[in-house]
Amino acid sequence: MPRKIIIDTDPGQDDAVAILLALASREELDVLGIVAVAGNVGLHHNANNALKIVELSGRVEVPVYAGCSRPLRRHLVTAEHVHGDTGLNGPDLPEPAKKLEAQHGVDYLIDTLMAAESKTITLCTLGPLTNIAMALIKQPAIADRIAEIVMMGGAYFEVGNITPAAEFNIYVDPEAADVVLRCGAPITVLPLDVTHQIQSTPPRLDAIKALGNKTGAAVHAMLTFSETFDLEKYGWDGAPLHDPTVIAYLLKPELFEGRHCNVAIETASELTVGMTVVDYWHVTGRVRNANYLRNGNAEGFFKLLTERLARLP
Repeated sequence: MPRKIIIDTDPGQDDAVAILLALASREELDVLGIVAVAGNVGLHHNANNALKIVELSGRVEVPVYAGCSRPLRRHLVTAEHVHGDTGLNGPDLPEPAKKLEAQHGVDYLIDTLMAAESKTITLCTLGPLTNIAMALIKQPAIADRIAEIVMMGGAYFEVGNITPAAEFNIYVDPEAADVVLRCGAPITVLPLDVTHQIQSTPPRLDAIKALGNKTGAAVHAMLTFSETFDLEKYGWDGAPLHDPTVIAYLLKPELFEGRHCNVAIETASELTVGMTVVDYWHVTGRVRNANYLRNGNAEGFFKLLTERLARLP
C-alpha cells in the first residue's frame, strides 16, 4: 500500500527534482496533492513552477494548490540569486495548460487531514513552513492526525546558508518553523548537515542527462543552472542537492542516520534569527521532538534518483 503524502513546496530547482522523484515512485508514494508556498521566489512563480513540473512528469492528475504568499509576521525574503527570476531557470519548460485548484492550500491541508483516517498522511515540506503553521493555527486538531512531517530545513553542524546562523527555509519564516516544531506531530528533519553531503557532481549530473528522456534533460538543465552559485560559494566538486533528500528518506530511510533529540528555532535574536538549535548531545532536559538526521549516503541517493527519473517521460 503506497504511503499517502502531500508535498508543500516553493519550486526551486531542487524542489522540482524532489517532486519528480516522488511522482516517479508510484509503488511507494501516493501523492495526494502539491501545495505551493512563497519562498525561493514569490508564490505566483512557485505555484506556476509546480504546475510545470507536474506536466513534465506526465502525472497531470495530481492537483496543485496555492498557499500563503508571505511569512506569518515578516517580509518575504527570496532567493532569485540562486534560482533565477522565475525560481526554475535552466530548462525551457512550456507554460502549463494545467490550472491551479480554486481552494486555498491551507484549507486543502486542513480538509484533507481532517477527512482522512488519522495518522495516514505524511507532509513533505520542501520550503518555508508557513502553510503548515497556518493550518495548525487554524485547526490545531490536525497535529494529532498527521502521520509524520518530513522537512528539509535547518542546520546545526553546517550552520547557515542565508545568514551565518540560519538555513534559508527556516530563516524565511522562523515563527512558522517554531509553530511546527512545537506541534507534537512526529517530525524528521533533513538539514544542511545531510544535504551538503549529497553533491551533484559532474559524473552524477552526466548520468541523469544520459537517461535520454525529457525529464533527465530538464533536471540536468535545472541543476547545472542552480549549482553555479553554490560551486562558487563552497568550492566543492558539486552543489548540494537539498529537497530530494526528503523523498529519498521516505523511499530508503536506510540511506540516512541521525538521532531523536530536541530541535528549537531562534525567533528573537537579531544576529541568529532562524537558527536551528539542536540538542544533539542531550545536554538539556527539553523534549525530544524530532528525528534529526546528520549523515546521508550520496552514492545510494544518486543511484535511487537516477533509476526513478528514468521512469518518467
